[in-house]
Amino acid sequence: MSGLDSRLQIIPLGGLGEVGKNMAAIRYGDTILVIDAGLMFPEDELLGIDIVLPDITYLIENKDKVKGVLLTHGHEDHVGGLPYMLKEVNAPVYGSRLTIGIAANKLREHDIDYASLQVVKPRDSIDFGDMQVEFIRVCHSIPDCLAIAIHTPLGIILHTGDFKLDQTPVDGETVDFRKLAEIAEKGVLVMLSDSTNAERPGFTMSEKVVGNTFDSLFGQCDGRIIVTTFASNVHRIQQVIRTAEKFNRKVAVSGRSMVNNVQVSSELGYIDIPPGILVDIEDISQYPPEQMVIVTTGSQGEPMSALTRMATADHRWVVIEPGDTVIISATPIPGNEKLVARTVDLLYRQGAEVIYEKRMGVHVSGHASQEELKILINLIKPKYFMPVHGEYRHLMTHAKLAESLGLPRSSIFVMENGQVLEVDKEKAQVSGKVASGKILVDGLGVGDVGNIVLRDRRQLAQDGIIIVVVTIDKEIIEIVAGPDLVSRGFVYVRESEELMEDAREKVREALEVCMKKGLTEWAMIKAQVREKLSRHLYEKTGRKPMILPIIMEI
Repeated sequence: MSGLDSRLQIIPLGGLGEVGKNMAAIRYGDTILVIDAGLMFPEDELLGIDIVLPDITYLIENKDKVKGVLLTHGHEDHVGGLPYMLKEVNAPVYGSRLTIGIAANKLREHDIDYASLQVVKPRDSIDFGDMQVEFIRVCHSIPDCLAIAIHTPLGIILHTGDFKLDQTPVDGETVDFRKLAEIAEKGVLVMLSDSTNAERPGFTMSEKVVGNTFDSLFGQCDGRIIVTTFASNVHRIQQVIRTAEKFNRKVAVSGRSMVNNVQVSSELGYIDIPPGILVDIEDISQYPPEQMVIVTTGSQGEPMSALTRMATADHRWVVIEPGDTVIISATPIPGNEKLVARTVDLLYRQGAEVIYEKRMGVHVSGHASQEELKILINLIKPKYFMPVHGEYRHLMTHAKLAESLGLPRSSIFVMENGQVLEVDKEKAQVSGKVASGKILVDGLGVGDVGNIVLRDRRQLAQDGIIIVVVTIDKEIIEIVAGPDLVSRGFVYVRESEELMEDAREKVREALEVCMKKGLTEWAMIKAQVREKLSRHLYEKTGRKPMILPIIMEI
Protein backbone atom coordinates (compact mmCIF):
# COMPACT_ATOMS: atom_id res chain seq x y z
CA MET A 1 0.00 0.00 0.00
CA SER A 2 1.40 3.43 -0.95
CA GLY A 3 2.12 6.22 1.53
CA LEU A 4 -1.01 8.08 0.44
CA ASP A 5 -3.16 4.97 0.77
CA SER A 6 -1.94 4.30 4.32
CA ARG A 7 -3.38 7.57 5.54
CA LEU A 8 -6.68 7.68 7.29
CA GLN A 9 -9.09 10.42 6.29
CA ILE A 10 -12.08 11.69 8.29
CA ILE A 11 -14.34 13.97 6.23
CA PRO A 12 -17.41 15.57 7.85
CA LEU A 13 -19.94 16.30 5.08
CA GLY A 14 -22.65 17.71 7.37
CA GLY A 15 -23.56 18.39 10.99
CA LEU A 16 -20.68 20.75 11.84
CA GLY A 17 -21.55 24.39 12.48
CA GLU A 18 -25.25 23.50 12.24
CA VAL A 19 -27.96 21.39 13.84
CA GLY A 20 -28.92 18.62 11.42
CA LYS A 21 -27.89 16.92 8.16
CA ASN A 22 -25.32 14.82 9.99
CA MET A 23 -22.97 12.86 7.76
CA ALA A 24 -19.30 11.85 7.90
CA ALA A 25 -17.08 9.84 5.55
CA ILE A 26 -14.24 7.69 6.90
CA ARG A 27 -11.69 6.66 4.28
CA TYR A 28 -8.76 4.31 4.42
CA GLY A 29 -7.20 3.22 1.12
CA ASP A 30 -9.97 2.37 -1.33
CA THR A 31 -12.65 1.89 1.33
CA ILE A 32 -15.08 4.62 2.37
CA LEU A 33 -17.61 4.15 5.15
CA VAL A 34 -20.35 6.74 5.63
CA ILE A 35 -21.71 7.44 9.11
CA ASP A 36 -25.34 8.69 8.98
CA ALA A 37 -27.23 10.40 6.16
CA GLY A 38 -29.32 13.11 7.76
CA LEU A 39 -31.35 16.11 6.66
CA MET A 40 -32.02 19.53 8.12
CA PHE A 41 -35.20 21.57 8.14
CA PRO A 42 -34.97 24.95 6.40
CA GLU A 43 -34.39 28.24 8.17
CA ASP A 44 -36.66 31.23 7.56
CA GLU A 45 -34.54 32.73 4.77
CA LEU A 46 -34.81 29.55 2.66
CA LEU A 47 -38.17 30.58 1.23
CA GLY A 48 -40.27 27.69 -0.05
CA ILE A 49 -37.60 25.07 0.65
CA ASP A 50 -38.87 21.78 2.13
CA ILE A 51 -35.67 20.18 3.44
CA VAL A 52 -31.89 20.65 3.28
CA LEU A 53 -29.44 17.83 2.49
CA PRO A 54 -25.65 17.57 2.69
CA ASP A 55 -23.72 17.93 -0.56
CA ILE A 56 -22.54 14.38 -1.40
CA THR A 57 -20.48 15.28 -4.50
CA TYR A 58 -17.43 13.64 -2.87
CA LEU A 59 -19.32 10.37 -2.37
CA ILE A 60 -20.71 10.41 -5.90
CA GLU A 61 -17.22 10.95 -7.31
CA ASN A 62 -15.98 7.99 -5.24
CA LYS A 63 -19.11 5.82 -5.33
CA ASP A 64 -17.16 2.66 -6.20
CA LYS A 65 -15.23 3.06 -2.92
CA VAL A 66 -18.30 3.51 -0.67
CA LYS A 67 -18.70 0.09 0.98
CA GLY A 68 -21.34 0.86 3.58
CA VAL A 69 -23.59 3.39 5.31
CA LEU A 70 -23.57 3.06 9.11
CA LEU A 71 -26.60 4.53 10.88
CA THR A 72 -26.32 5.54 14.54
CA HIS A 73 -30.08 5.95 15.14
CA GLY A 74 -33.44 6.73 13.55
CA HIS A 75 -33.85 10.50 13.94
CA GLU A 76 -34.50 12.59 10.81
CA ASP A 77 -31.22 14.48 11.16
CA HIS A 78 -29.40 11.15 10.86
CA VAL A 79 -31.49 9.04 8.45
CA GLY A 80 -33.78 11.53 6.67
CA GLY A 81 -31.37 12.06 3.77
CA LEU A 82 -30.82 8.34 3.15
CA PRO A 83 -33.30 7.99 0.24
CA TYR A 84 -31.67 10.89 -1.61
CA MET A 85 -28.18 9.46 -1.04
CA LEU A 86 -29.07 5.94 -2.17
CA LYS A 87 -30.45 7.30 -5.45
CA GLU A 88 -26.90 8.48 -6.20
CA VAL A 89 -24.71 6.08 -4.23
CA ASN A 90 -26.23 2.65 -3.63
CA ALA A 91 -24.29 1.05 -0.78
CA PRO A 92 -25.38 -1.46 1.88
CA VAL A 93 -26.97 0.18 4.93
CA TYR A 94 -26.31 -1.04 8.48
CA GLY A 95 -28.28 -0.10 11.58
CA SER A 96 -30.20 -1.40 14.57
CA ARG A 97 -33.59 -3.03 14.13
CA LEU A 98 -35.66 0.09 14.86
CA THR A 99 -33.35 2.34 12.82
CA ILE A 100 -33.58 0.05 9.80
CA GLY A 101 -37.37 -0.17 10.29
CA ILE A 102 -37.66 3.63 10.15
CA ALA A 103 -35.23 3.83 7.22
CA ALA A 104 -37.15 1.16 5.29
CA ASN A 105 -40.34 3.16 5.72
CA LYS A 106 -38.66 6.24 4.24
CA LEU A 107 -37.28 4.26 1.31
CA ARG A 108 -40.75 2.90 0.51
CA GLU A 109 -42.06 6.48 0.32
CA HIS A 110 -39.42 7.15 -2.33
CA ASP A 111 -40.13 3.89 -4.22
CA ILE A 112 -36.63 2.59 -3.49
CA ASP A 113 -36.74 -1.21 -3.47
CA TYR A 114 -33.14 -1.96 -4.38
CA ALA A 115 -31.44 -0.99 -1.10
CA SER A 116 -29.56 -3.58 0.94
CA LEU A 117 -30.65 -3.04 4.56
CA GLN A 118 -28.72 -4.98 7.18
CA VAL A 119 -29.86 -5.19 10.82
CA VAL A 120 -27.05 -5.24 13.39
CA LYS A 121 -27.08 -5.67 17.17
CA PRO A 122 -24.89 -4.03 19.83
CA ARG A 123 -21.47 -5.71 19.91
CA ASP A 124 -21.86 -7.04 16.37
CA SER A 125 -18.78 -6.71 14.18
CA ILE A 126 -18.68 -6.22 10.39
CA ASP A 127 -15.56 -6.69 8.24
CA PHE A 128 -14.98 -4.20 5.42
CA GLY A 129 -11.50 -5.36 4.44
CA ASP A 130 -9.16 -2.58 5.56
CA MET A 131 -11.67 -1.54 8.24
CA GLN A 132 -13.70 -3.49 10.77
CA VAL A 133 -16.74 -1.95 12.46
CA GLU A 134 -18.14 -2.63 15.95
CA PHE A 135 -21.49 -1.34 17.18
CA ILE A 136 -21.93 -0.22 20.80
CA ARG A 137 -25.19 0.47 22.64
CA VAL A 138 -25.75 4.05 23.86
CA CYS A 139 -28.78 5.97 25.21
CA HIS A 140 -30.61 8.81 23.47
CA SER A 141 -34.26 9.88 23.09
CA ILE A 142 -35.05 7.02 20.72
CA PRO A 143 -34.38 3.29 21.30
CA ASP A 144 -31.68 1.25 19.61
CA CYS A 145 -28.98 3.93 19.39
CA LEU A 146 -25.44 2.93 18.54
CA ALA A 147 -21.97 4.34 18.84
CA ILE A 148 -19.62 3.10 16.14
CA ALA A 149 -16.02 1.93 16.55
CA ILE A 150 -14.07 1.60 13.30
CA HIS A 151 -10.87 -0.42 13.56
CA THR A 152 -8.25 0.62 11.00
CA PRO A 153 -4.59 -0.35 10.56
CA LEU A 154 -3.67 3.00 12.15
CA GLY A 155 -5.98 2.75 15.14
CA ILE A 156 -9.60 2.96 16.27
CA ILE A 157 -12.04 5.73 15.35
CA LEU A 158 -14.92 6.05 17.83
CA HIS A 159 -18.06 7.94 16.76
CA THR A 160 -20.41 8.39 19.72
CA GLY A 161 -23.53 9.18 17.68
CA ASP A 162 -26.10 11.17 19.68
CA PHE A 163 -25.96 10.06 23.31
CA LYS A 164 -26.51 10.78 26.98
CA LEU A 165 -25.50 8.75 30.03
CA ASP A 166 -29.02 7.93 31.25
CA GLN A 167 -28.79 5.56 34.23
CA THR A 168 -32.54 4.83 34.25
CA PRO A 169 -33.64 4.70 30.59
CA VAL A 170 -37.26 3.88 29.82
CA ASP A 171 -36.37 0.58 28.12
CA GLY A 172 -33.71 -0.37 30.69
CA GLU A 173 -30.97 -0.45 28.02
CA THR A 174 -28.10 1.55 29.54
CA VAL A 175 -24.89 2.65 27.82
CA ASP A 176 -22.50 -0.29 27.31
CA PHE A 177 -19.70 1.11 29.47
CA ARG A 178 -17.90 -2.24 29.54
CA LYS A 179 -17.54 -2.29 25.76
CA LEU A 180 -16.48 1.34 25.66
CA ALA A 181 -13.86 0.65 28.33
CA GLU A 182 -12.65 -2.39 26.38
CA ILE A 183 -12.21 -0.25 23.25
CA ALA A 184 -10.49 2.46 25.30
CA GLU A 185 -8.02 -0.16 26.58
CA LYS A 186 -7.05 -0.96 23.00
CA GLY A 187 -6.39 2.74 22.40
CA VAL A 188 -8.66 5.15 20.51
CA LEU A 189 -6.92 7.15 17.81
CA VAL A 190 -9.73 9.65 17.04
CA MET A 191 -12.94 10.26 18.96
CA LEU A 192 -15.86 12.07 17.33
CA SER A 193 -18.32 13.16 20.03
CA ASP A 194 -21.82 14.70 20.12
CA SER A 195 -21.65 18.41 21.03
CA THR A 196 -25.34 19.40 20.99
CA ASN A 197 -25.51 20.09 24.75
CA ALA A 198 -21.89 21.14 25.27
CA GLU A 199 -23.01 24.50 26.71
CA ARG A 200 -25.24 22.94 29.39
CA PRO A 201 -23.56 22.38 32.77
CA GLY A 202 -24.16 19.32 34.90
CA PHE A 203 -25.99 16.18 33.83
CA THR A 204 -28.99 15.71 31.54
CA MET A 205 -32.04 14.43 33.42
CA SER A 206 -33.30 10.92 32.82
CA GLU A 207 -36.17 10.34 30.41
CA LYS A 208 -38.08 8.75 33.31
CA VAL A 209 -38.48 12.24 34.81
CA VAL A 210 -40.92 13.04 32.00
CA GLY A 211 -42.96 9.92 32.80
CA ASN A 212 -43.35 11.06 36.41
CA THR A 213 -44.41 14.52 35.19
CA PHE A 214 -47.01 12.97 32.88
CA ASP A 215 -48.41 11.03 35.85
CA SER A 216 -48.81 14.27 37.78
CA LEU A 217 -50.29 16.29 34.91
CA PHE A 218 -52.72 13.62 33.73
CA GLY A 219 -54.03 13.33 37.27
CA GLN A 220 -54.81 17.06 37.34
CA CYS A 221 -56.54 17.28 33.94
CA ASP A 222 -60.31 16.92 33.76
CA GLY A 223 -60.58 17.44 29.99
CA ARG A 224 -58.91 16.17 26.86
CA ILE A 225 -55.11 15.99 26.78
CA ILE A 226 -53.10 16.66 23.61
CA VAL A 227 -49.38 15.81 23.72
CA THR A 228 -47.01 16.86 20.97
CA THR A 229 -43.43 15.64 20.64
CA PHE A 230 -41.00 14.58 17.92
CA ALA A 231 -42.51 11.77 15.86
CA SER A 232 -39.38 9.69 16.38
CA ASN A 233 -39.27 10.13 20.17
CA VAL A 234 -40.45 6.58 20.77
CA HIS A 235 -39.65 6.58 24.51
CA ARG A 236 -41.79 9.69 25.02
CA ILE A 237 -44.70 8.20 23.08
CA GLN A 238 -44.43 5.01 25.14
CA GLN A 239 -44.63 7.02 28.35
CA VAL A 240 -47.73 8.85 27.13
CA ILE A 241 -49.41 5.51 26.37
CA ARG A 242 -48.46 4.05 29.77
CA THR A 243 -49.77 7.10 31.61
CA ALA A 244 -52.97 7.14 29.54
CA GLU A 245 -53.57 3.51 30.52
CA LYS A 246 -53.11 4.37 34.22
CA PHE A 247 -55.82 7.02 33.97
CA ASN A 248 -58.19 4.94 31.82
CA ARG A 249 -57.81 7.12 28.75
CA LYS A 250 -57.83 6.14 25.09
CA VAL A 251 -55.00 7.29 22.79
CA ALA A 252 -55.33 8.61 19.24
CA VAL A 253 -52.38 9.46 16.98
CA SER A 254 -52.36 12.40 14.57
CA GLY A 255 -49.82 13.42 11.92
CA ARG A 256 -48.48 11.24 9.12
CA SER A 257 -44.94 10.83 10.48
CA MET A 258 -46.26 10.12 13.98
CA VAL A 259 -48.69 7.48 12.67
CA ASN A 260 -45.90 5.85 10.61
CA ASN A 261 -43.39 5.79 13.49
CA VAL A 262 -45.91 4.42 16.01
CA GLN A 263 -46.85 1.70 13.56
CA VAL A 264 -43.24 0.72 12.81
CA SER A 265 -42.20 0.86 16.49
CA SER A 266 -45.22 -1.17 17.55
CA GLU A 267 -44.69 -3.83 14.88
CA LEU A 268 -41.03 -4.17 15.91
CA GLY A 269 -41.87 -4.33 19.62
CA TYR A 270 -40.40 -0.98 20.69
CA ILE A 271 -43.76 0.42 21.76
CA ASP A 272 -46.08 -1.67 23.92
CA ILE A 273 -49.69 -0.71 23.18
CA PRO A 274 -52.20 -2.43 25.49
CA PRO A 275 -55.21 -3.94 23.69
CA GLY A 276 -58.09 -1.53 23.14
CA ILE A 277 -56.23 1.64 24.14
CA LEU A 278 -55.49 2.91 20.62
CA VAL A 279 -58.36 4.47 18.64
CA ASP A 280 -58.50 6.07 15.20
CA ILE A 281 -58.32 9.86 15.17
CA GLU A 282 -61.61 10.07 13.24
CA ASP A 283 -63.39 8.23 16.11
CA ILE A 284 -62.39 10.55 18.97
CA SER A 285 -65.82 12.21 19.05
CA GLN A 286 -67.25 8.91 20.33
CA TYR A 287 -65.40 9.34 23.67
CA PRO A 288 -65.89 12.00 26.35
CA PRO A 289 -62.97 14.49 26.65
CA GLU A 290 -61.86 13.15 30.04
CA GLN A 291 -61.19 9.75 28.44
CA MET A 292 -59.09 11.00 25.51
CA VAL A 293 -55.38 11.60 24.86
CA ILE A 294 -54.14 12.70 21.44
CA VAL A 295 -50.47 12.29 20.48
CA THR A 296 -49.58 14.56 17.59
CA THR A 297 -46.82 16.07 15.50
CA GLY A 298 -46.14 19.81 15.49
CA SER A 299 -43.85 20.35 18.48
CA GLN A 300 -41.76 22.75 16.36
CA GLY A 301 -44.72 24.84 15.19
CA GLU A 302 -44.35 23.62 11.59
CA PRO A 303 -47.00 25.43 9.51
CA MET A 304 -48.51 22.25 7.99
CA SER A 305 -48.24 20.05 11.09
CA ALA A 306 -51.24 18.53 12.84
CA LEU A 307 -50.91 20.68 15.99
CA THR A 308 -50.70 23.91 13.99
CA ARG A 309 -53.80 22.90 12.04
CA MET A 310 -55.57 22.28 15.36
CA ALA A 311 -54.44 25.70 16.62
CA THR A 312 -55.81 27.41 13.50
CA ALA A 313 -59.09 25.45 13.61
CA ASP A 314 -58.13 23.75 10.35
CA HIS A 315 -57.78 20.13 11.54
CA ARG A 316 -60.26 17.67 10.08
CA TRP A 317 -60.97 15.76 13.30
CA VAL A 318 -59.72 17.82 16.23
CA VAL A 319 -61.25 21.14 17.31
CA ILE A 320 -59.51 22.80 20.28
CA GLU A 321 -62.00 23.65 23.01
CA PRO A 322 -61.87 25.26 26.47
CA GLY A 323 -60.87 22.54 28.93
CA ASP A 324 -58.27 20.99 26.59
CA THR A 325 -54.70 20.75 27.90
CA VAL A 326 -51.89 20.83 25.33
CA ILE A 327 -48.48 19.55 26.46
CA ILE A 328 -45.59 20.53 24.17
CA SER A 329 -43.04 17.89 25.15
CA ALA A 330 -40.09 19.23 23.18
CA THR A 331 -37.66 22.15 23.06
CA PRO A 332 -37.69 24.42 19.98
CA ILE A 333 -34.89 23.72 17.54
CA PRO A 334 -32.82 26.93 17.09
CA GLY A 335 -34.71 29.09 14.60
CA ASN A 336 -38.13 27.62 15.41
CA GLU A 337 -38.81 29.69 18.53
CA LYS A 338 -41.16 32.14 16.78
CA LEU A 339 -43.17 29.34 15.16
CA VAL A 340 -43.62 27.59 18.50
CA ALA A 341 -44.56 30.85 20.27
CA ARG A 342 -47.14 31.59 17.57
CA THR A 343 -48.67 28.12 17.95
CA VAL A 344 -48.84 28.52 21.75
CA ASP A 345 -50.61 31.88 21.33
CA LEU A 346 -53.13 30.41 18.92
CA LEU A 347 -53.85 27.50 21.27
CA TYR A 348 -54.48 29.90 24.15
CA ARG A 349 -56.84 31.89 21.90
CA GLN A 350 -58.81 28.69 21.28
CA GLY A 351 -59.23 28.29 25.04
CA ALA A 352 -56.68 25.55 25.74
CA GLU A 353 -54.28 25.38 28.67
CA VAL A 354 -50.75 25.03 27.26
CA ILE A 355 -47.78 23.50 29.07
CA TYR A 356 -44.56 24.03 27.16
CA GLU A 357 -40.76 24.31 27.23
CA LYS A 358 -39.20 23.14 30.52
CA ARG A 359 -42.14 24.06 32.70
CA MET A 360 -43.16 21.16 34.90
CA GLY A 361 -40.44 18.90 33.43
CA VAL A 362 -42.42 17.95 30.32
CA HIS A 363 -39.23 17.60 28.29
CA VAL A 364 -35.68 16.43 28.87
CA SER A 365 -32.93 16.44 26.30
CA GLY A 366 -31.57 13.32 24.66
CA HIS A 367 -28.03 14.73 24.57
CA ALA A 368 -25.20 14.62 27.10
CA SER A 369 -24.46 17.73 29.15
CA GLN A 370 -20.99 18.87 30.20
CA GLU A 371 -20.31 16.41 33.01
CA GLU A 372 -21.36 13.45 30.86
CA LEU A 373 -19.18 14.65 28.00
CA LYS A 374 -16.26 14.85 30.43
CA ILE A 375 -16.93 11.33 31.75
CA LEU A 376 -16.81 9.87 28.25
CA ILE A 377 -13.63 11.74 27.27
CA ASN A 378 -11.97 10.59 30.50
CA LEU A 379 -13.10 7.02 29.88
CA ILE A 380 -11.95 6.87 26.26
CA LYS A 381 -8.81 9.05 26.50
CA PRO A 382 -8.43 9.47 22.73
CA LYS A 383 -5.21 10.58 21.09
CA TYR A 384 -7.11 13.02 18.85
CA PHE A 385 -10.50 14.57 19.49
CA MET A 386 -13.10 16.03 17.10
CA PRO A 387 -16.35 17.56 18.42
CA VAL A 388 -19.26 16.95 16.01
CA HIS A 389 -23.03 17.59 15.84
CA GLY A 390 -23.71 21.21 16.73
CA GLU A 391 -23.34 24.85 15.87
CA TYR A 392 -19.83 26.30 15.95
CA ARG A 393 -20.17 27.59 19.52
CA HIS A 394 -21.12 24.08 20.65
CA LEU A 395 -18.06 22.61 18.95
CA MET A 396 -15.76 25.23 20.49
CA THR A 397 -17.22 24.75 23.98
CA HIS A 398 -16.79 20.97 23.66
CA ALA A 399 -13.19 21.48 22.50
CA LYS A 400 -12.47 23.62 25.57
CA LEU A 401 -14.01 20.94 27.81
CA ALA A 402 -11.64 18.38 26.28
CA GLU A 403 -8.70 20.74 26.77
CA SER A 404 -9.66 21.25 30.43
CA LEU A 405 -9.32 17.47 30.87
CA GLY A 406 -5.71 17.50 29.70
CA LEU A 407 -5.97 16.90 25.94
CA PRO A 408 -3.41 19.10 24.14
CA ARG A 409 -4.98 21.84 22.04
CA SER A 410 -2.94 20.57 19.07
CA SER A 411 -4.78 17.21 19.35
CA ILE A 412 -8.25 18.78 19.20
CA PHE A 413 -9.75 19.54 15.79
CA VAL A 414 -12.72 21.89 15.50
CA MET A 415 -13.59 21.23 11.87
CA GLU A 416 -15.92 22.59 9.22
CA ASN A 417 -17.99 20.60 6.75
CA GLY A 418 -15.85 19.43 3.85
CA GLN A 419 -12.51 19.72 5.62
CA VAL A 420 -10.34 16.60 5.54
CA LEU A 421 -8.65 15.43 8.73
CA GLU A 422 -5.75 13.23 7.65
CA VAL A 423 -4.09 10.93 10.15
CA ASP A 424 -0.92 8.90 9.67
CA LYS A 425 1.46 7.18 12.10
CA GLU A 426 3.18 10.42 13.11
CA LYS A 427 0.52 13.14 13.17
CA ALA A 428 -2.97 14.37 12.36
CA GLN A 429 -3.63 17.49 10.31
CA VAL A 430 -6.27 19.23 8.21
CA SER A 431 -5.00 18.45 4.71
CA GLY A 432 -7.58 19.92 2.35
CA LYS A 433 -11.22 20.31 1.54
CA VAL A 434 -13.82 18.48 -0.54
CA ALA A 435 -17.11 19.74 -1.94
CA SER A 436 -19.62 20.43 0.81
CA GLY A 437 -22.61 22.63 1.50
CA LYS A 438 -26.39 22.57 1.28
CA ILE A 439 -28.50 20.84 -1.32
CA LEU A 440 -32.01 22.29 -1.25
CA VAL A 441 -35.11 20.17 -1.86
CA ASP A 442 -38.19 22.01 -3.12
CA GLY A 443 -41.09 19.73 -4.03
CA LEU A 444 -39.72 17.07 -6.35
CA GLY A 445 -36.67 19.15 -7.28
CA VAL A 446 -33.38 18.23 -5.60
CA GLY A 447 -30.64 20.83 -5.97
CA ASP A 448 -32.37 22.83 -8.71
CA VAL A 449 -32.97 25.78 -6.38
CA GLY A 450 -29.78 27.72 -5.73
CA ASN A 451 -28.62 31.18 -4.64
CA ILE A 452 -30.02 32.97 -7.72
CA VAL A 453 -33.51 31.50 -7.27
CA LEU A 454 -33.47 32.23 -3.53
CA ARG A 455 -32.35 35.80 -4.21
CA ASP A 456 -35.29 36.23 -6.59
CA ARG A 457 -37.68 34.75 -4.01
CA ARG A 458 -36.40 37.15 -1.36
CA GLN A 459 -36.84 40.12 -3.70
CA LEU A 460 -40.36 38.98 -4.59
CA ALA A 461 -41.17 38.58 -0.90
CA GLN A 462 -39.79 42.01 0.00
CA ASP A 463 -40.84 44.28 -2.89
CA GLY A 464 -43.10 42.28 -5.23
CA ILE A 465 -43.06 42.25 -9.02
CA ILE A 466 -44.10 44.52 -11.90
CA ILE A 467 -44.81 42.82 -15.22
CA VAL A 468 -44.58 45.08 -18.28
CA VAL A 469 -46.41 43.84 -21.40
CA VAL A 470 -45.95 45.60 -24.74
CA THR A 471 -46.55 44.64 -28.38
CA ILE A 472 -44.20 45.96 -31.07
CA ASP A 473 -44.39 45.82 -34.85
CA LYS A 474 -40.83 44.87 -35.71
CA GLU A 475 -41.21 45.79 -39.39
CA ILE A 476 -41.92 49.47 -38.78
CA ILE A 477 -40.44 49.48 -35.24
CA GLU A 478 -43.52 50.90 -33.59
CA ILE A 479 -45.56 50.20 -30.42
CA VAL A 480 -48.95 48.82 -31.42
CA ALA A 481 -50.29 47.86 -27.99
CA GLY A 482 -49.44 48.73 -24.41
CA PRO A 483 -47.44 49.16 -22.40
CA ASP A 484 -49.63 47.48 -19.76
CA LEU A 485 -48.39 47.03 -16.21
CA VAL A 486 -49.39 44.23 -13.84
CA SER A 487 -48.49 44.62 -10.15
CA ARG A 488 -48.23 41.73 -7.69
CA GLY A 489 -47.01 42.35 -4.14
CA PHE A 490 -45.85 45.90 -5.01
CA VAL A 491 -48.84 48.23 -4.77
CA TYR A 492 -52.61 47.89 -4.88
CA VAL A 493 -53.29 49.19 -8.39
CA ARG A 494 -56.71 50.70 -7.70
CA GLU A 495 -55.25 52.92 -5.01
CA SER A 496 -52.11 53.83 -6.98
CA GLU A 497 -53.46 54.83 -10.38
CA GLU A 498 -51.30 57.96 -10.64
CA LEU A 499 -48.13 56.03 -9.78
CA MET A 500 -48.94 53.33 -12.34
CA GLU A 501 -49.77 55.87 -15.05
CA ASP A 502 -46.44 57.64 -14.42
CA ALA A 503 -44.72 54.23 -14.61
CA ARG A 504 -46.40 53.49 -17.95
CA GLU A 505 -45.16 56.85 -19.25
CA LYS A 506 -41.58 56.03 -18.21
CA VAL A 507 -41.84 52.71 -20.06
CA ARG A 508 -43.08 54.53 -23.20
CA GLU A 509 -40.17 56.95 -22.95
CA ALA A 510 -37.68 54.10 -22.64
CA LEU A 511 -39.22 52.32 -25.64
CA GLU A 512 -39.19 55.49 -27.76
CA VAL A 513 -35.51 56.01 -26.99
CA CYS A 514 -34.86 52.45 -28.16
CA MET A 515 -36.86 53.07 -31.38
CA LYS A 516 -34.91 56.23 -32.17
CA LYS A 517 -31.62 54.41 -31.64
CA GLY A 518 -32.83 51.62 -33.93
CA LEU A 519 -32.40 48.95 -31.24
CA THR A 520 -34.02 45.69 -32.33
CA GLU A 521 -32.44 43.25 -29.87
CA TRP A 522 -35.15 42.33 -27.38
CA ALA A 523 -32.61 41.85 -24.58
CA MET A 524 -31.31 45.39 -24.98
CA ILE A 525 -34.83 46.86 -25.12
CA LYS A 526 -35.82 44.94 -21.97
CA ALA A 527 -32.70 46.17 -20.17
CA GLN A 528 -33.54 49.79 -21.04
CA VAL A 529 -37.14 49.38 -19.81
CA ARG A 530 -36.00 47.66 -16.62
CA GLU A 531 -33.40 50.31 -15.78
CA LYS A 532 -35.64 53.35 -16.47
CA LEU A 533 -38.68 51.92 -14.62
CA SER A 534 -36.64 50.66 -11.67
CA ARG A 535 -35.05 54.07 -11.12
CA HIS A 536 -38.43 55.82 -11.32
CA LEU A 537 -40.19 53.45 -8.91
CA TYR A 538 -37.37 53.68 -6.38
CA GLU A 539 -37.52 57.49 -6.46
CA LYS A 540 -41.29 57.43 -5.91
CA THR A 541 -41.65 54.57 -3.40
CA GLY A 542 -38.23 53.62 -2.03
CA ARG A 543 -38.86 50.04 -3.20
CA LYS A 544 -37.18 47.87 -5.80
CA PRO A 545 -39.72 45.43 -7.20
CA MET A 546 -38.63 42.77 -9.65
CA ILE A 547 -39.39 44.09 -13.15
CA LEU A 548 -40.27 41.53 -15.80
CA PRO A 549 -40.69 43.02 -19.31
CA ILE A 550 -42.60 40.87 -21.82
CA ILE A 551 -42.27 42.03 -25.43
CA MET A 552 -44.45 40.51 -28.11
CA GLU A 553 -43.96 41.13 -31.82
CA ILE A 554 -46.31 41.07 -34.74
